[in-house]
Amino acid sequence: MSMIAAFVLFATLAAAQSCSPAATPVIGVTVPVASPTNAVPLSQNLLGFSIESDRWPDWIGIDSPNTFWINTLENLNKLAGKPPKIRVGANSEDKTTFVSSQSVPVIATFPAFSSTTPYPEATNITIGPSFYTLSKWLPVGTHMTWGMNFGANNTANAVAEAKSIVAAFKSPEVTNKGIKLDFIELGNEPDLYKNNGLRPSTWTIHNMVSEWIAIADEVTTALGLKKGASPSWIALSFAGSDHGAGGFSPQQAFADGILTSTAGALISTISEHRYSGSFCAGSQGLLSDLMAKSAVRGNLTVFKPDIQATRSRGLAYYLGETNSYACHGAPGVSNTAGAAIWLIDYTLQAASLNIEEVYYHHGIGFKYNFMQPVALNRSITTGEPENTPARVQPTYYGAILIAEAVGTSGTTSIAEISINDSRIAGYAIYEGTKLVRAVFINSQSWPSGSTGARPAVKIDLLCLGTPVTTATVKRLKITHSDDTANLTWGGQSFETSTGLASGAVVTEHVNPVDGFVLSATEAVLLKFT
Repeated sequence: MSMIAAFVLFATLAAAQSCSPAATPVIGVTVPVASPTNAVPLSQNLLGFSIESDRWPDWIGIDSPNTFWINTLENLNKLAGKPPKIRVGANSEDKTTFVSSQSVPVIATFPAFSSTTPYPEATNITIGPSFYTLSKWLPVGTHMTWGMNFGANNTANAVAEAKSIVAAFKSPEVTNKGIKLDFIELGNEPDLYKNNGLRPSTWTIHNMVSEWIAIADEVTTALGLKKGASPSWIALSFAGSDHGAGGFSPQQAFADGILTSTAGALISTISEHRYSGSFCAGSQGLLSDLMAKSAVRGNLTVFKPDIQATRSRGLAYYLGETNSYACHGAPGVSNTAGAAIWLIDYTLQAASLNIEEVYYHHGIGFKYNFMQPVALNRSITTGEPENTPARVQPTYYGAILIAEAVGTSGTTSIAEISINDSRIAGYAIYEGTKLVRAVFINSQSWPSGSTGARPAVKIDLLCLGTPVTTATVKRLKITHSDDTANLTWGGQSFETSTGLASGAVVTEHVNPVDGFVLSATEAVLLKFT
């Protein structure tokens, strides 16, 4: 690679060669100035929201919009140039019955809460036509996915839901704001139906494909869906995959003929779900394990066969539901600043693997949320009485960094930067063929109670040798990895009563001869000029 084609963040891992009195380790990295062959398109809608539908009205508002949540969406909209896409459904979609005469949006029955699950999901949900029309409160230009009940195996209910969804998106309140229905989804994690009682224990993917086709074909006919028009089908939404070994996977669904059915011909996107661990039984993982660079890659690269099989058929591939730990997150892990570091690496790693969109799951009171959109009266971690206002949580800062990294041009691509270090990750972002931004992440955990000097590395810009001569650095500042508040992004806090930023923006200008320091539990965005 010529000096014109790349710039070198050059140094050595040996601290002895650093000029710093503290002997900060220095890491060498090569970043192509022109987009490399492994760069892939980067969607302005890379990061989306998946919302548990049982309490959708709390998120969006009924008689007026939930201004706090809308503000947090608009923050992301301004940075990425498009509002985040919203998927509504998840577990709740398979517990939902549509009642055309119901005047209120939703009636839900909830089980008792526990210390493990302070905010449980509803066990039974009935919805009326106004449930879907609440979408009118979203930001202008929002695109949506709505889930329908496959668990009940009731064609009439699925058709009724689908008709009401489409009717809502033809209403003037929705169409006048340019809010679009991209997809309808039939069922959430059907590979788990044999475990949760929605199907017999002998149920297989062959049964699933057959039953999906039977209901989805009826919905397609009832709605008059057409290829190339919206909505189309987003399909599968599996919780796991055996990647073509004969069980639940995109490969086997294709082999079983899902794409050759009337509805299947209108599938444009395949969705799968992924969590990095589970808190379903109350067992807690380590924050440092979630943050680890190797764990992020291990959790995502397993999907390479599924991505390839999907894209080879001309279909898009999404992580339609994901987050840190399943069953609403783990306390002291999912709700911490370290999870924001994880989210940045996880989302950008997914993008670099050709996962076009990544939807982070949310529910009222869930520990892993980017924000709590309404006031709560008990702790999200213990269930003990605790009155808290609507507020952003640490992972929201990760979402903000990603939105700013993606940018507004709509012409961006991304490539992972090769860094031979177990803690440091980097991603280069291009507009057209030109390098414009880079993200660097130090995933080493620095928890409260740590002693001594905070670990750091130096990324040295001494040997640029290219047209890139200066850069600004914007930092995600975190005191400790297990903090649940008091983060800043470029000097600004989003921990306000409105969800809007407070404080002046702070950036650093980097001279090529100086480079920059990246501390443990920190991420930075570089903008090149």
